[in-house]
Amino acid sequence: MGDLFPRGKTAIAGLATYGIGEMPGYSSLELTAQAALRALADAGLTLPDVDALYVCQPDDFFAGLSLAEYLGIHPRYTDNNRTGGSAFMSHMASAALALQAGYIDCALIAYGSNQRSNGGKLATRITSNVWDAPYAPLFPLTSYALATARHMHAFGTTREDLAAVALAARAWANTNPEAFARGPLTLEDCLAARMISTPISVRDCCLVTDGAAAIVMTRTDRARDLAQAPVPVLGAAAATWWNAITQAPDITVTAASESGPRAMAMAGVAPADIQTVQLYDAFTINTILFLEDLGFCPKGEGGRFVSSGAIAPGGSLPVNTNGGGLSYCHPGMYGLFAIIEAARQIRGQAANQLPGIDLALAHGNGGTLSSQATVILGSMATV
Repeated sequence: MGDLFPRGKTAIAGLATYGIGEMPGYSSLELTAQAALRALADAGLTLPDVDALYVCQPDDFFAGLSLAEYLGIHPRYTDNNRTGGSAFMSHMASAALALQAGYIDCALIAYGSNQRSNGGKLATRITSNVWDAPYAPLFPLTSYALATARHMHAFGTTREDLAAVALAARAWANTNPEAFARGPLTLEDCLAARMISTPISVRDCCLVTDGAAAIVMTRTDRARDLAQAPVPVLGAAAATWWNAITQAPDITVTAASESGPRAMAMAGVAPADIQTVQLYDAFTINTILFLEDLGFCPKGEGGRFVSSGAIAPGGSLPVNTNGGGLSYCHPGMYGLFAIIEAARQIRGQAANQLPGIDLALAHGNGGTLSSQATVILGSMATV
């Protein structure tokens, strides 16, 4: 079976974020609905135009039904696939195929969470499996700490390298008015930060915020006549290699090494062609692992690559230009926010706008480095 994908035939026509940071008094469903309405308005469409709904929520396994009811729509197709933060890239792949087949005409992909205002902890009902539980791991933190420790042992990655990821994210966030965490952050701050699960400290961990995001997808020929410049979807691929990280044959290699090359092959591009990368950085090790697995640097060189300044403002490969999950926002599942930042860069509407962006990659991660999904977005000049 090959990777047949309708390159450039579908596009992001509308997008929006809402409630980034703290939104006391709002439920997750209300935040999601607000982002959805704003994304539709951005596209110049209305609720009756939506005939397919893709959503997953932190606290509602029937979120597809709940959001449709809340919005008062009757979608012909609802997808509630939940693979963590990578779910939204998978939603885009499914939506692109359904749109191109004529099965649907307008897909709304949405997410929102009030996890900061509603307790201040990661909102999830997922826990460690029966084999890991006797060791009392912190879910999901200990799994990422395990991967970090192994990467340090195998490749000489240091805590300074991890800190370089956090410092780059903060540098981008400091010039993004929407970012939740702004202000000074130094290498010394990172190295002195409270250790949570060795070798991961609090500065290696993503934020806990409220926030919502939504995108609207339709066929590119229709999107041309809507309110915003279309952002064509050139490729989208997902891969799942395990659920519990203890089942991973090598915890320094993720399924991003499969999803990334497949998505880029669909798009007809190589890593050297990508102008900006938006990654799911739940922890600093994520950025290092994904840059390696997606082909932006050799395996084992990720630490030295980020410490060179390559991913920070002014670097050779701008990464997480909104500040990422480490400094922009992280309402539980960050993937849709990475997609929106990639699309904003192509539209020319990002807070930290880079010049002449025609190709952007957005990558999502779910579970404990378990599910990986990659989307390649382009400008109209690329189709």
